[in-house]
Amino acid sequence: MADPHPTMTGTADTSGQAGFPPFHTTTYPSQIFWLAISFTLLLVFMWSFVVPRIGGTLSDRKRRIADEIAKAEQDRKEADHAWNTYQNTLLEARQRARGLVEDNRTHVLADVERAEKAADSEADGAIREAEARVANLRSQARDHIRRAAEDASISIVARLLGETVSGEEAAAAVRSVEV
Repeated sequence: MADPHPTMTGTADTSGQAGFPPFHTTTYPSQIFWLAISFTLLLVFMWSFVVPRIGGTLSDRKRRIADEIAKAEQDRKEADHAWNTYQNTLLEARQRARGLVEDNRTHVLADVERAEKAADSEADGAIREAEARVANLRSQARDHIRRAAEDASISIVARLLGETVSGEEAAAAVRSVEV
């Protein structure tokens, strides 16, 4: 019976079975053959399936990026156009407002001049008449302002809250804040 635990004497086994099998020189030709076949199959697989997919993905991505850039450029042009339109509209509105202010100033100055001439020429009677007219104008102005405030409050509530406010409610609200 053979000893199940051979002693280690430091000598190598000369039967040819010891050592790592891929390092045996007798198996090199078959290893090289299978390496060549595996490499060729891997190369064919990569060339046939993987490389076209990568190329397709890259071309799709380039196309998508180009489309996004073109869309962004179009959006920028539209935004520039909208900005210019807004600026032109704002400029026109400012010019109209200046014209209206100037017209109102001219009308007010003309009224004041006429009132001064009438007051100087008619003395006390004209002064009393002018004071009555001023009081009437103030009353009318208050009425106009009150009506404008009521209309504005109705408009503001409609725009901000989307609710409809009656004229009586608006009038009550304006009266509650009058000085």
